[in-house]
Amino acid sequence: MKSGADTSDPSAHMRRALELAATGQGSVEPNPMVGALVLDPAGNIVGQGAHERFGGPHAEIHALRQAADRARGGTLYVTLEPCCHHGKTPPCTQAVIAAGLAKVVVAMQDPFPAVAGKGIAELRAAGLDVTVGLLEAEARELNRPFLTLVERHRPYVHAKWAMTWDGKIATRTGSSNWISNEKSRALVHALRRRMDAILVGIGTVRADNPLLTSRPPGPRTLLRIVLDPNATLSNDSQLLRTLDAGPLLVVVSQQADQSQITRLQSAGAEVLPLPLIPATSGHFQLDLHALLQNLGRRKLTNLLIEGGSQTLGSFFDARLIDETHLFIAPKLIGGSTAPSPIGGLGIDLMQHALPLRLIETQTLDDNLYLHARLDHP
Repeated sequence: MKSGADTSDPSAHMRRALELAATGQGSVEPNPMVGALVLDPAGNIVGQGAHERFGGPHAEIHALRQAADRARGGTLYVTLEPCCHHGKTPPCTQAVIAAGLAKVVVAMQDPFPAVAGKGIAELRAAGLDVTVGLLEAEARELNRPFLTLVERHRPYVHAKWAMTWDGKIATRTGSSNWISNEKSRALVHALRRRMDAILVGIGTVRADNPLLTSRPPGPRTLLRIVLDPNATLSNDSQLLRTLDAGPLLVVVSQQADQSQITRLQSAGAEVLPLPLIPATSGHFQLDLHALLQNLGRRKLTNLLIEGGSQTLGSFFDARLIDETHLFIAPKLIGGSTAPSPIGGLGIDLMQHALPLRLIETQTLDDNLYLHARLDHP
């Protein structure tokens, strides 16, 4: 097997392993994305693989099977510490040891408690030379959603909105279909296919009556979530009429009318009551931290927020947005009361503004797509 990279450059091998790992995006969650390369003793790449789907063989297993006997005495490059516990698959450490490898190069230690350095220790105890930390920053960047789930016990939160050139998400009367063009909407569906769940507020449901599905469907069925403090979601909404397209979670306040909760449950929705906490100007809102902890316990890795100004503002004020997906259309609508994307309390002083790290831009005919991340402390 030939590689275009310099066979003597360890960083080049790990970059290739990271490229392989990225191919599992949207299919392996809640597991991490992992890639692996096997080199024979002469430095030739004789096996490579990625974790392709949740419950399937891990990257190391694919690479070792491809390498077969040529792995003996060679080197394994892997983007995450090999697992050492029985989960959906047997421990990878046993396969690595049995392959007769001499050296293992690991980008980063696995923070998952069942591993957390134990896999590295097992390999070293078996006599393998193990190096840890090559391109660790890149490996952590790739698996930000997984790390958020393991370390913060919540899903990684993506915020998406489309706006006009003058920064509006709807007209003063609430009209918003359509701001973006067909190519932008196709990219939104591609984004949804990577998600575990999609969330909107009850205001968006009343205004747009959305389905909240991906077309075509992704590898997993999206959990559709509505923030509805008073449990007022109509039985005629598309969300309740299309439960065969995906489960529906309606998040209500603990003070919501029990008869309304029973109505939603009878219609087939799951209802999650949460406490109300103080918000802006004496108002109260659902406890979003409690919501995300609940979703984390369900092992949901990626959550897409497609709500309106109030919902996005609530997540922004709570500092719960990790990544943003912005679509800008060359349209002007004006209006001092036309909503902007992010409501809520907001920032008091400019020096306190949250900086974004731009990671991708695309031109979609006459629309512009901007993809950026927030780096939380």
